[in-house]
Amino acid sequence: MARELRRPAKVVDLHADTFLSDWEDYDADELLAESLELLRETLDAAIYWEYTEIRFIHGKGKGTLRREVYNELESYKSSGAIASFHPSYQNEDIVVVHIGL
Repeated sequence: MARELRRPAKVVDLHADTFLSDWEDYDADELLAESLELLRETLDAAIYWEYTEIRFIHGKGKGTLRREVYNELESYKSSGAIASFHPSYQNEDIVVVHIGL
């Protein structure tokens, strides 16, 4: 039997304190890795469910999470898995990912 991915939210906050109850126990690199894993899992599910768009909140901070999120999205775009991505026009702390054309 094929595994079915859970339908993701249309807006996903990548800040670790929103999805990890014990986030204080992680160091910065581990938190970044967890956030990127959530991005991948959620984006893969959105592609599976044929979403046309999904938004990820990466915030301001030092820009480390934003930079890594954009790097990850660039690899998805290069592979043809997504059509495009850009900062939200309303809030640059959010990236809008266009999955289909």
